[in-house]
Amino acid sequence: MPKTKQKKFYVVWLGHVPGVYLTWPEAKRQVDGYKGAKYKSFPSRAQAEAAYDGGFHRYMTAAVAANNKTSHLRQRPTSKRKSNAPTTPGILANSISVDAACSGNPGKMEYQGVTTASKKQLFHRAFPLGTNNIGEFLALVHALAFLKAQDKGDLPIYSDSQIAIGWVKKGKCKTTLKKSKKTESLYEYIEKGEAWLKENSITNPIYKWNTKAWGEIPADFGRK
Repeated sequence: MPKTKQKKFYVVWLGHVPGVYLTWPEAKRQVDGYKGAKYKSFPSRAQAEAAYDGGFHRYMTAAVAANNKTSHLRQRPTSKRKSNAPTTPGILANSISVDAACSGNPGKMEYQGVTTASKKQLFHRAFPLGTNNIGEFLALVHALAFLKAQDKGDLPIYSDSQIAIGWVKKGKCKTTLKKSKKTESLYEYIEKGEAWLKENSITNPIYKWNTKAWGEIPADFGRK
């Protein structure tokens, strides 16, 4: 017997019309085009309503405190498995976050980098055809090059893609997307990215964003 998909409830703390929504399309309408929107999904209505009533800042404070507790207040990056990218006990506000979005996979793809604390956009690129993993990879490489150019080789970078972090550390975008006229410009960027990784050492800490504890990464495009 097929498993019933668990229903989710969506809190929009900051959006066109804040509130608790029963479906993602309803919630999405409230955050689309709203700069700095703050929202998250919850497994039960009670949790969603409690989080909404408490406000975004109280929820984030509690989430970070809970994460710190489970991490035993360790200050070094931690990882449950050696193969996983490290995360941090709490959110490092002085950092940047990257993310990608794809309309279909493959499909029209874009990526961006923002300041983690204020969601100020630092860079953005779009391609007519790509995949989410490629976008996540390029976003990370762009972030590394961007920070190196500004002499900020120690500023942390957050990504919510385990795959992209692995690709960057190996210096290779291991995509299976076929080369074509539509992907010509994309592959030029991939090759530039791989060349940059080969010629430069990575000094910025790259951390896995803890979506479960902190909600969507600040660079998220809001297409869940």
